[in-house]
Amino acid sequence: MKKVYFDNAATTKVRDKVVQRMTEVLSQEFGNPSSSHSFGRSSKTILETCRKEIATYFNVSASEIIFTSGGTEADNLILNSCVRDLKVKRLITSKIEHHAVLHTLEGFEELYNIELLYVNLDKKGMVDYNHLKTLLKASKEKTLVSLMHVNNEIGNKLDLLKVADLCKEYNSLFHCDTVQSVGHFELDFSKIPIDFAACSAHKFHGPKGVGFAFVRKNSGLQPLIVGGEQERGLRAGTEAVYAIAGLSKALKVSYKNLEKEKKYITKIKDYFKEQLFQEIPNASLNGYCGDNQNSTYTLLNVLLPISKEKATMLLFQLDLKGIACSKGSACQSGALSGSHVLAEILSEKDMQKPSVRFSFSSYNTLEEVDYVISVLKEFIEK
Repeated sequence: MKKVYFDNAATTKVRDKVVQRMTEVLSQEFGNPSSSHSFGRSSKTILETCRKEIATYFNVSASEIIFTSGGTEADNLILNSCVRDLKVKRLITSKIEHHAVLHTLEGFEELYNIELLYVNLDKKGMVDYNHLKTLLKASKEKTLVSLMHVNNEIGNKLDLLKVADLCKEYNSLFHCDTVQSVGHFELDFSKIPIDFAACSAHKFHGPKGVGFAFVRKNSGLQPLIVGGEQERGLRAGTEAVYAIAGLSKALKVSYKNLEKEKKYITKIKDYFKEQLFQEIPNASLNGYCGDNQNSTYTLLNVLLPISKEKATMLLFQLDLKGIACSKGSACQSGALSGSHVLAEILSEKDMQKPSVRFSFSSYNTLEEVDYVISVLKEFIEK
């Protein structure tokens, strides 16, 4: 059976070079990086070399890179400490953030009696920057803004510099979930005055279970996980050196090949869009994913002209045909409700139809697009 993987926004294939590097470290460098003997020092050298290498891609200090188990932990570390330790009293976010942010902030509203505010979105889910400015101006209370750079479901891209400058103007902190953009876009945090960011290796062909938090120097953040003094005292626990080496290698390869792969993946995405409307003219796109200026080049979220009854079988049929993708508006992972992102931008009528996210990488081909479109067309016309 033909196999097509169009779910790269969920996770990506680990590059061969990354597997090779991780295997080398895993088999040869088993020392605890906190140990003072030669085995430990050797692992420590790898760890700190990776930290320095990663920091160079964002033009920041190595001490501002804190290794975590992934984006969710990084988000939680940052958000928890901002409220608990930095005494943030107001939180500004949007209703289409990742649940790692949304659920955390909702918990703070109850636990700490924090004011939680949602910035307005336009009809396609883009942040209303004028409303954000209004919210920032409205109070002198210590405020944290948490908005993601690239939306993981519809691909909308935030103007990072504009938001960072607004936050700086009104003396507010800015946290950004950059999980879907690190490794896919160049981010210079020396020019973008962001305070905190979260990253996960498995979104750019690295291993699962490792990521990092960018924490601006002298922020005052305190640890979420306590124990040892690892990671500048901000994240206790023995570091997974082999995974961090994989993260660093994946980032290096991604940025080395960024322009070439961006051009290739954009070609895949544009061809998918072209063939979709040619073969299924009643299909439409959610958010700004069809606009490469305002969205990432890595995904499309497609609203298909299928009845609610027939839609229940769509992903099952795609899976039977060897096609991996993600459903948008229907139940996900056993949840009773559909996508909270699409619920903010689609009508009740359109929410009854299936929305499917197709996300691409350099491992995909135009022939795979032809196959997926043909399967979709056949299913719709049955």
